[in-house]
Amino acid sequence: MTLDRVIAVRNAKTVYRNGDLCVKLFNEEYSKADVLNEALNQARIEETGLNIPKIHEVTVINGKWAIVSDFIDGKTLQQLMDEDPDNMDQYLDQFVDLQLEVQSKTCPLLNKLKDKMNRKISQADLDATTRYDLHTRLNGMPKHNKVCHGDFNPSNIIIAEDGTPYIIDWSHATQGNASADAARTYLLFWLKGEIETARKYLDLFCKKSDTAKQYVQSWMPIVAASQSVKGNEKEREFLLSWATVAEYE
Repeated sequence: MTLDRVIAVRNAKTVYRNGDLCVKLFNEEYSKADVLNEALNQARIEETGLNIPKIHEVTVINGKWAIVSDFIDGKTLQQLMDEDPDNMDQYLDQFVDLQLEVQSKTCPLLNKLKDKMNRKISQADLDATTRYDLHTRLNGMPKHNKVCHGDFNPSNIIIAEDGTPYIIDWSHATQGNASADAARTYLLFWLKGEIETARKYLDLFCKKSDTAKQYVQSWMPIVAASQSVKGNEKEREFLLSWATVAEYE
């Protein structure tokens, strides 16, 4: 297998193109269990009928685990937004429609979002009282079983040359409450400093899904706490500041 065309370099992984295939090569220290879980998530999502790259194999290349899937020729939605800011509203509309399409699916064998969040909150750098409050709030939230991407942002959507959108990176996929996934996307825009886009996104998501904005906001401290255990120090500091606020305007 020829790995000479780098598509992207991410934390602990490098993505290559090999003809019609995409090879995601993980660093040597990357957990085997996490690689296999990501491949399993992607295989299960394939069965929902969503437009995603199909997995061809999970293998080891030069002592490193790799996931081999379809290469999708096109641009990410983030690239299109950056290149054509005048049509930002149109791209954001498409973005929300795709997220709602994901959340319209069920996939009973995916891990449960609440279980994952409870584990992450337990690991968060927060005092016991705050963790207890967040666990209590999380456990009191309605139980849903919708597909949640877990990292739904414009960089994880590729628009193929024929206009077909493909959603990539299913390593964080779970089943659970759609509003928690929307809260995660909102926070991702904030982390990038795109505050106005975050607000537009939330307004649009709530309008299209007929969801009260306050309900999505009630998830934000919970989601922020659960996400704070990964990422760099600056991101952790930001997320922990959200995790300790009771409600958001």
